[in-house]
Amino acid sequence: MQLTDNITTIKGIGEKTAAAFAKLGVHTVDDLIHTYPRNYLSYGEPVDIKDTVIGERQAICAVISSYVDTRKVRGLTLTNITAKDHTGNIKITWFNSPFLRNVLHRGDTYVFVGTVKVKNNMRVMDMPEYYKLAQYQDMRQEMQPVYPLTSGLSNKTFQKAIISTREMIYSLEDYLPDEVKYDYSLMDISEAYENIHFPMNEAVLKNAIKRLAFDEFYKFLYDMGKLKAENIQIPNNHRIVQGKNVAEFVNDLSFSLTKGQQQAIEDILADMGSDNVMNRLVQGDVGSGKTVVAEAALFACIKEGYQGALMVPTEVLAKQHYEEISEMFDKYGIKTACLVGSTPMKEKRHIYEGLKSGDIDIIIGTHALIEDKVEYNNLGLVVTDEQHRFGVNQRKKLTAKGDAPHTLVMSATPIPRTLAIIMYADLDISVISELPRGRKPIKNCVVGTNYRNTAYKFIASQVEEGSQVYVICPMVEESETMDLTNVTEYTDTMKANLPSSVRVAMLHGKMKADEKNSIMDDYIAGNIDVLVSTTVIEVGINNPNSTVMMVENAERFGLAQLHQLRGRVGRGKKQSYCIFINGKESKESMDRLRVLENSNDGFFIASEDLKLRGPGDFFGIRQSGEMLFMLADIYNHADMLKIAQEILAKYGDNLGPTKSKIITSLNENAVL
Repeated sequence: MQLTDNITTIKGIGEKTAAAFAKLGVHTVDDLIHTYPRNYLSYGEPVDIKDTVIGERQAICAVISSYVDTRKVRGLTLTNITAKDHTGNIKITWFNSPFLRNVLHRGDTYVFVGTVKVKNNMRVMDMPEYYKLAQYQDMRQEMQPVYPLTSGLSNKTFQKAIISTREMIYSLEDYLPDEVKYDYSLMDISEAYENIHFPMNEAVLKNAIKRLAFDEFYKFLYDMGKLKAENIQIPNNHRIVQGKNVAEFVNDLSFSLTKGQQQAIEDILADMGSDNVMNRLVQGDVGSGKTVVAEAALFACIKEGYQGALMVPTEVLAKQHYEEISEMFDKYGIKTACLVGSTPMKEKRHIYEGLKSGDIDIIIGTHALIEDKVEYNNLGLVVTDEQHRFGVNQRKKLTAKGDAPHTLVMSATPIPRTLAIIMYADLDISVISELPRGRKPIKNCVVGTNYRNTAYKFIASQVEEGSQVYVICPMVEESETMDLTNVTEYTDTMKANLPSSVRVAMLHGKMKADEKNSIMDDYIAGNIDVLVSTTVIEVGINNPNSTVMMVENAERFGLAQLHQLRGRVGRGKKQSYCIFINGKESKESMDRLRVLENSNDGFFIASEDLKLRGPGDFFGIRQSGEMLFMLADIYNHADMLKIAQEILAKYGDNLGPTKSKIITSLNENAVL
């Protein structure tokens, strides 16, 4: 078996199963090995019922104290039992599992493993696993990998496919010399792949993750170093010297710029007027006013006679930018256009012609800007907003549309500066640290689940005053479909707890693009009062009328991602609020979330989060909220990022990471 072989070469994978794998982007053996478990199920010592922590997956050893009750409710078959130990009782329910009536019996002792909740002042478990005592002792020796799944693909099928590659994994040759691995305590590559898929315990799993995170960082930094070396040698073919015009543009604004915005504009003008092409990052916290900096750069570009392009990650954001920029630039005679996937073909052709002829000065859009049909007349500046959402290859493809145009990238990801300098090795960095004048700081509170009813009343009062609200539900990892179910059920909950006059809608990532765009358009237009959503709203949606965000089970998110989400409110003149509902009872969870309660500074929050990371945090949701790499995360694995930089500086091309087959494909999907 070879890494490049089609997945159908693995025994037991036919065309139908291969088609299911293809939905996950798994086509080859190499793809399969690089599809890591998204979670692991471990089986710890059972705890007493009274000591169970609400919201956490735990094991209890209990005796079935009731008869098994099976009944039908609204199309569902519910199987209920009550179990007890010496500390208390718990009610347990299974859905559509009537066969359990012949399996479970009163008086039997089982170990039940599941998430404990409280309903009607009683502890409950829904859909737990159940084991006899001897069985459970065997389970305690294992860590069960849980893979990303799709329709037609079970976890057991995924596990069997991975097991079939085990012999090949053992024979993988490492590109790192033994002395390097020893000096930096890095696991061997074959051992790392073995333990990411078949971990014996948390300790070896953590070391495997660290090694594979190192590989992703090393390959990324290697490529970025090459890219920077190439950029340094690129002469400036679009010299832009427009200081006077830009100063007049800034003076015409209806607001004053912060010092950070002014400095960023000065940095950009200096770059675009120098001998070499500009490659600059503007890094600023959510709501810090990066967009106006990009507008000043585009204005200078157009005044010099060149075209500018602004690429953003979503259609809603593209349309918002287009409306703002076209209105701002119309009085200067600057022609703008918007190109997204849903743009009608007739309009697309008109835009293609305008770009090729030079009639269109600024184009704003999504990935549609890099389609083969798009040709530019004289592209002088490329701006990418929310840069971490775009792959390195996408950025290259857009810049390749012109003759070495200037590149300006923007990011609101609050990366501590020491890490940003490493990650953005090919870019010069400008940081905007202040918020625009007149913005009121968001008022935050971290509360337990008993605060929900009070939160509902507060939301209703804000809607009555004319404001709008976001309610964020976490991504539910247990199955592909539960995320949708969670949002749907919570939307119903909101409707039941709010006045009938409040217009509630839902939004989630499984919706088609047109449907998502339509809902966001309605929300921005004020036709929706409360939007129940997953993190699909995280990026750049600007609705100044949104004053409240409530995040359910906030402990399931990283602090940096929660801060990004919080940036959707506080964009207008009204006072804004963010309510973080902590679904766990633990003090550790509450203390961590209080970092958000006490600060609106994303850079401080990111730095604090690094200090608070615990040894088990690699089981949690990624801190950045977005898969920058397949596995590595700049917050969880900051130490590996620094080691990768150190080894690269020390050994350079001598290690030849591109020669290693096992990591040659990493950067195809890595984005930053």
